[in-house]
Amino acid sequence: MSTAIMAVATIIATPVTAKQADGMTKQQEKAADDRAVAIVDAMTLDEQMSLTKSVSGGSLLDLGIPLPPFIPEAMRQPKPEGAIGTAGFVPAVERVGFPALHLGDASLGVADIGYLRPGQESTALPATLSLAATFDPAMAREAGRLIGAEAFAKGINVMLAGGVNLARELRNGRNFEYLGEDPLLAGVLVGEQIAGIQDRHVASTIKHFTLNPQESGRFVYDARIDEAALRESDLLAFEIGIKRGRPASVMCAYNKVGGTYACENAHLMRDVLKGDWAYPGWVMSDWGAVHSLAPSIAAGLDQQSPQDKDYFADLPAAVKAGQVEAARVRDMALRIVRSMARVGALDHRAVPGGAIDREAHSARAQAMAEAGMVLLKNDGILPLAATAKSIVVIGRHADKGVPIGGGSSQVIPWGGVYRDAPGANPLSALLAPSYGLSSPLKALEAALPGTPISFDDGSDAARAAEAAKKAELVVIYAVKPEMEGIDHADFSLPDGQDAMIDAVATANPRTVVVLQTGNPVAMPWLDKVGGVLEAWFSGQRGGEAMAAILTGKSAPQGRLPISFPASAEQLPHKTVVGYDPAKQRPLGIGVQYDPFPIDYVEGSDIGYRWFERTGAKPLFPFGYGLTYTSFDYGGLESRGGKALSVTARITNTGTREGTEVAQLYVAAPGRTHRLAGWAKVSLKPGESRVVTIDADPWLLLSYDAAAGRWTRPQGDYRFFVGKSAGEPMLTGSAVLTAAAEDRAR
Repeated sequence: MSTAIMAVATIIATPVTAKQADGMTKQQEKAADDRAVAIVDAMTLDEQMSLTKSVSGGSLLDLGIPLPPFIPEAMRQPKPEGAIGTAGFVPAVERVGFPALHLGDASLGVADIGYLRPGQESTALPATLSLAATFDPAMAREAGRLIGAEAFAKGINVMLAGGVNLARELRNGRNFEYLGEDPLLAGVLVGEQIAGIQDRHVASTIKHFTLNPQESGRFVYDARIDEAALRESDLLAFEIGIKRGRPASVMCAYNKVGGTYACENAHLMRDVLKGDWAYPGWVMSDWGAVHSLAPSIAAGLDQQSPQDKDYFADLPAAVKAGQVEAARVRDMALRIVRSMARVGALDHRAVPGGAIDREAHSARAQAMAEAGMVLLKNDGILPLAATAKSIVVIGRHADKGVPIGGGSSQVIPWGGVYRDAPGANPLSALLAPSYGLSSPLKALEAALPGTPISFDDGSDAARAAEAAKKAELVVIYAVKPEMEGIDHADFSLPDGQDAMIDAVATANPRTVVVLQTGNPVAMPWLDKVGGVLEAWFSGQRGGEAMAAILTGKSAPQGRLPISFPASAEQLPHKTVVGYDPAKQRPLGIGVQYDPFPIDYVEGSDIGYRWFERTGAKPLFPFGYGLTYTSFDYGGLESRGGKALSVTARITNTGTREGTEVAQLYVAAPGRTHRLAGWAKVSLKPGESRVVTIDADPWLLLSYDAAAGRWTRPQGDYRFFVGKSAGEPMLTGSAVLTAAAEDRAR
């Protein structure tokens, strides 16, 4: 340590048991609740019932084009009076001062696929999976605040954000919207994102509750798993996110869970959510997810979202007939009004036309993209040398822009989009893969102004290989679009890109591949290339963000929030259960599946825990990520007893500043290791820092379904501190005393 600079810090990553997102004081909360009671009790029963159903806040009629027969009836209706073009709308109850609800799609920014508010643009944030790769709660909070600020400026007061479905299916077309495979990482970051949105007086949901990890058959499949495994995985992510972020609403999912549709599942909504967790907000359905009136309401559903079959139209008659009690209607309305009061949406009214600092928000989106990019391989080719004599850039649409995840979460970025739909009719074009106009080619040219750079679109492998032979360096921008409603059959890159990369790397091994994906992909060419950067869907200034990483202006610091398998044979399900290639359509429009079950045999051992359980080695493990420097670990100390705390010394042994994410994994007796905390530190060359990671108490517990409580058996708990789930650097064990909690926090 004679040449190192020594610093000491305590860095803890824990959810609600040790840290809760900032919120109202108890006094402020009581005042908001009292106000909500007064408002609801001043309403008539009809006015209370009016809050329990939203209708579409936009209309495809505004496009002025013929609509094909598969378009839902809800989207064929004129836009309601007072609506501003959002996914959902609830009219105001002006007599008592309650504002209209404008429910907007979200998570990657203020979303609009292009038809709800034609011509309106917003800051496109990187994929939520990229946000997860930052392992940075503060950045998740900042992302939420940016989304909330823009929503507020556009007049939107409810954001359909907070996607936290765990990545049980790695070919799921919506994984780019979510936060990976680990419940602690996902729960902490989604809670911060939600809290950030609500900091701006905009309500947020958390979704889709629950076991909704694939698009194939999402309306009909029956997710089957035992209670303990569900509590320790998918429900745990929701529980952490809810307690940390305190979302105004929970959105129940399309699918069945244990034989009952999620939006009429009394165990999930009434017993767990509103019972065990004492959740005070309202439960809204996903769009088209309601299958009954009285049973759904009795099970805990508070608000029906837009759908063709309007069950809630019969609510007045059901109350009159005694099928639904008036007191339950009051409770439904109170949960909605109370949530809006708690986020400050009654005093701070969102109105269209507010100011948005596009430049500042775009700059923050770029910084977030850089922080989430993951360097997977580097044989010394990166960062690119400014003295390179020539570079050829190869890749589909790399001259035009960066891919944007499709579906209800799609954002139209500042500057508009390029749609990969030549000759398509206007409606089909809206659903085609879209690219934000941040050209990777132009960004790299700007970053390396003295370097000759040529371009090939990669559509002809032989031509691309010939271009590669003539260049000193090659940068390939590979693309795999993702879209709500569409899963993938496998992990290959589409449009012959794998064969093209192989041909190019064979011609010139000084090749870097930049992956623009929303899921893990196979890399049959991995041994032939010099570098691989996972850039995800990189948002508003993705081209500039990738150029900054490639040239070394910014150093890679992201870590994988999702395992990259070596093959589908390693997974619990070798193929997507129920997958039908003929039924992979954007948003699932017009698709009909027969019901089928999905048995989640992995239980709570999702992702990296499944690899540990089976002994399989992934292509890249959860938590993995390289930097432009190197780090050494030492000085392990641990403390057991009533809690587990681990201290380690991290030293930057390289020649440039870099960021390390030290991860703590703990295994209860007889169980696989679980991520229990992490420390993210930036160090200068030669600098050391002592970090203390307190294992999250929640992750030391196991759920006892028979007793209906969380328990921690006394015993020897194995742990390691490492660079990823597959790279232990320091190992140890500690004896922990027994503990039990009758209820979740």
